[in-house]
Amino acid sequence: MQFSVEDMSCEHCAHAITGAVREADPLASVVVDVGAKWVTVDSGMPPDEIAKAIVGAGYTPDIRHA
Repeated sequence: MQFSVEDMSCEHCAHAITGAVREADPLASVVVDVGAKWVTVDSGMPPDEIAKAIVGAGYTPDIRHA
């Protein structure tokens, strides 16, 4: 699944988002592209649960591909 995260601006943001997603699903694969403002997650969890984890880290995800 892929999310656009427009309020992500630096590596600290990427680290915070990655940590939040992995806290929700320790087995998740997370790839963050700060420049493109994309987060790609491979997880067995539903996209809305991953989005909640990103929101919990203080960011605003928009699902692009589930």
